[in-house]
Amino acid sequence: MVLPVRFVLMRPRNAENLGAAARALKNCGLSDWVWVRPEVEDLEPARRLAVHAQDVLEAARRADSLEEAVSDCVWVVGTSSRKVDGKRRLPPRAVGEELVARAPQGPVALVFGDERSGLTNAEVERVHDLSAVPTAPEQPSINLAQAVLLYAYEVRVAMLEAAATPAGPLPAAATDAELAQVEATLENVLTAGGFLVDAQPGRTAVRDLFAPLRRSRLTRKEARLWLAALHSVRKRWPAG
Repeated sequence: MVLPVRFVLMRPRNAENLGAAARALKNCGLSDWVWVRPEVEDLEPARRLAVHAQDVLEAARRADSLEEAVSDCVWVVGTSSRKVDGKRRLPPRAVGEELVARAPQGPVALVFGDERSGLTNAEVERVHDLSAVPTAPEQPSINLAQAVLLYAYEVRVAMLEAAATPAGPLPAAATDAELAQVEATLENVLTAGGFLVDAQPGRTAVRDLFAPLRRSRLTRKEARLWLAALHSVRKRWPAG
């Protein structure tokens, strides 16, 4: 069973990590991954560590932004220990299970920050939910390649369990780009209606209002219905 589960690495800096991550992905039957603005120039150290996985290493796609890397995804999870209102914090096993459960509706993604500072605040806000490994407080950080292996393993286990008990077909889910369009339209309507006044508090209010819709796993049909409804409401208001 091949599912569209994507690993996204933000600004990877270390070639050895890329090689070890490629091997980890192939160990678990995965190969869809994207490097966003990689800072690695010499891939020879990566090739030495990507034992029997040079094909996965060479197949990595490049992207200029997180939005580009996940625009077609129906669910995006960021790896971070931070807590953000409106976003769930899931353990790796739950992430693996939900990635596999959602994948039949469209591509799903797991996002890793760079080795030095992890995900930025903007990236943490951008993803749909968050996950962190429950490490010991004496050594909380995990090497990037180790983290990729840990999450890839959980995806592999969930894939094997799902193959043993296949489910029926699911409707197509709304992609990240479609959800972002609905959220932007909602912000526009609320601003025009006078509900939003201040930029930053207003943006937080929109995020909190939209969070239940993200969690509800909107289908593509439902997202289009939301867009049509919001556009209809906006057209009925006088300009200005």
